[in-house]
Amino acid sequence: MKHRQPTASPTAKSLLSAALFAALAAAALTTGPAAAQSAKFSGAPVRVGEINSYTGLPAFTIPYRQGWQLALEEINAQGGVIGCCELQVVSRDDAGKPDDAVRVAQELVANEAVDVLAGTYFSHIGLAVADFAARSKMPFVAAEPLTDAITWSKGNRYTFRLRPSTYMQAAMLVEEAAKLPAKRWATVAPNYEYGQSAVAWFKQLLKEKRPDVEFVAEQWPAQGKLEAGPTVQALAAANPEAIFNVTFGADLAKLVREGEGRGLFRNRKVVSLLTGEPEYLEPMKDEAPEGWIVTGYPWDQIDTPAHKAFVAAYTARFKESPKQGSVVGYTTMKAVAAAITKARSANAEPIVDALAGLTIDSPFGPVTFRASDHQATMGAYVGTTTVKDGRGTMKDWRYADGANYLPPDDVVRKMRPAE
Repeated sequence: MKHRQPTASPTAKSLLSAALFAALAAAALTTGPAAAQSAKFSGAPVRVGEINSYTGLPAFTIPYRQGWQLALEEINAQGGVIGCCELQVVSRDDAGKPDDAVRVAQELVANEAVDVLAGTYFSHIGLAVADFAARSKMPFVAAEPLTDAITWSKGNRYTFRLRPSTYMQAAMLVEEAAKLPAKRWATVAPNYEYGQSAVAWFKQLLKEKRPDVEFVAEQWPAQGKLEAGPTVQALAAANPEAIFNVTFGADLAKLVREGEGRGLFRNRKVVSLLTGEPEYLEPMKDEAPEGWIVTGYPWDQIDTPAHKAFVAAYTARFKESPKQGSVVGYTTMKAVAAAITKARSANAEPIVDALAGLTIDSPFGPVTFRASDHQATMGAYVGTTTVKDGRGTMKDWRYADGANYLPPDDVVRKMRPAE
């Protein structure tokens, strides 16, 4: 297997691109399955530097890693990228810290000679890597961080985001929240970029649809350090008619358990971001909340051909059911491969050009990275939580296509910095 040297100058990159074209030209001279097999991996590998919070949030990131591993295996089994080259991944853990994420991104670019960066989970970490990508002129496919800043106020030429943003998912939930009779709302969200952004958009969008609503309380626990008793007590003291929740993971489980025990959710509707995702819902088992309006992933109920094929491949490979992270990881790597192949190059600028407007297939259906703001149109499932056979799941759900929950191109262009 041919590996590039640890550093790659612009000249070396150009020579690599020329080598790739030469390999393609040679492959074009022959036909048939045997010829296709002989052309496989005839050029130097193309490398992806993948970064995520594996130790910080394993419930999401381990399924995410398994998702991109499955995609990588499929891509290389089908001949790799550009029709000639193996796709390789060099993965690093950012330990849930922006400084560590930037440090490993620098190491991946300088020492591992990666051609593309991908991944990240937490919004503040995604923003840090996006800033590094812009300064280094390195393509970056942000898999999970949901902050709108990454594609809008702090967007840049080199950064693209896959998952539906806080704005998009807030807009999906507001459609349902606006139908409720509740006028007095409280919010609880982790006190960092993601939680702050989600609450701000939910409040703005709900007030636009329902000018009669008011927000009577806000709770801002530190991510991963929610003190359930005082938080639940403060929310109950405000006597809201409905609650918007943005906590997830262990914080969510603590909030649910304490809130149920103290009657916080009795006769109150809860609208909750991400709570329908199996990595957060299923571990609560029969303690999962009933009747919350959520975004999530009812993996065992989606019967489209693309999704059924993904579930079959994933369960066969890993002997467990997929999570939301599995879909994100799988689609992220497919997007990276599709962009490289469309660019017909391992160079940064052609890959960036290829990502803008790129449409790929995903387990949820076609997804397009908008050229205007680099936000993908991946959607989310909106429904209500329930308990079935002793585990939390979703019911009465619908797929909300992300393309329907984004501002027009002319609006988002004004939000992005001039390039």
